Amino acid sequence: MSAVPGAVKSTRDIASERILAGIGLVLLAVACFATLDTATKISVTAVPILMGVWFRYAFQAVATTAVLLPLYGTSLLRTAHPRYHVLRGALLLVTSVLAFLSLQYMPLAEFTAIVLIAPLVVTLLAATTLKEHVSVLRWTLVSGGFVGTLVILRPGGSSYSWAILLPIGLVITNAWFQVLTSKLAQTENPLTMHFYTGWVGTLIASCALPFVWSALPGWQWWALLCLMGLMGTVGHFMLILAYQRAPASTLTPYLYSQIAFAMLGGWFMFSHIPDQVSLIGMGMIAVCGAAGAWLTVRERRVPIEPAET
Repeated sequence: MSAVPGAVKSTRDIASERILAGIGLVLLAVACFATLDTATKISVTAVPILMGVWFRYAFQAVATTAVLLPLYGTSLLRTAHPRYHVLRGALLLVTSVLAFLSLQYMPLAEFTAIVLIAPLVVTLLAATTLKEHVSVLRWTLVSGGFVGTLVILRPGGSSYSWAILLPIGLVITNAWFQVLTSKLAQTENPLTMHFYTGWVGTLIASCALPFVWSALPGWQWWALLCLMGLMGTVGHFMLILAYQRAPASTLTPYLYSQIAFAMLGGWFMFSHIPDQVSLIGMGMIAVCGAAGAWLTVRERRVPIEPAET
């Protein structure tokens, strides 16, 4: 009889270690995505946007294929919904283009905070288009997140002018991407989804590549593009490993630590520190968004994608 408590304790320790490992992997993932966004903000000063987007997707597609195809073979390619994969990849590509454009005009931390209201917009879409029931608590969180966004953007001011439409459009396309992800995740392998997302984005962006390709001013810009591709690819693999170790409802709130990493990148590379008003707005988005995302993944049992270009 005395062996049973020890066995239970050992099981709990293993479960706790897996959860801690999952949290650590999520933190590493969002650090990669913040690094990707920082590199993106630097790249748009010299690299054509569509060229940068193409390279970012091509790197991910080739790296994913090289790693996953030998492990899983043709089973990686099997899907019952090829059209949805194309639509999902196209939505993420549009989101990426809007992200590149947004980063031309916005500081990193403010951009990241606004993008992270996507789970709240998913709630809004679920209520208005999917006719799902939304609780009073969810409406409160959505309202708080949108107020935080307005605090950051301060419409009517001269901070970003027309450029505020870019992150707003990004949030809308990203929200539809999240909705489609939640539907596909019910029947599709997440590795298959990741594989097709990279290749759909690469193939669509390749159509525009001949019209935007230009010689870069130095090798360091190619190194920067490689860094962007590497951070995006590693970040996604870290997320996959994290969700294999811990429930999405446990991990999702930690995605909002990306705001802190983005603030660090903005300060280190661009000497930008958000003002007090922006910090208040970012705090509102982080609290409301983390709570809303936690409720979403607990109800639907699917992970929320983080903010990355």
